Amino acid sequence: MIKKEVFEKEIAMCKKLSKENNGGCKWGKCKDCGVPLLLWKLYKGELIEDEDEIRKIKRDILGV
Repeated sequence: MIKKEVFEKEIAMCKKLSKENNGGCKWGKCKDCGVPLLLWKLYKGELIEDEDEIRKIKRDILGV
């Protein structure tokens, strides 16, 4: 598990890279990325597999 501060720092980095690179970072596009979901799993201990829930979480934490 990771602490809330680490989760927020990493998500902030995702948001910054997305903004700087028009919806993606150097590795791909936010809509296809699994990093926010991995961070969510490490922070909350929840594995999200439902596509609607995945979209909701990405929208809530990244705005995508």
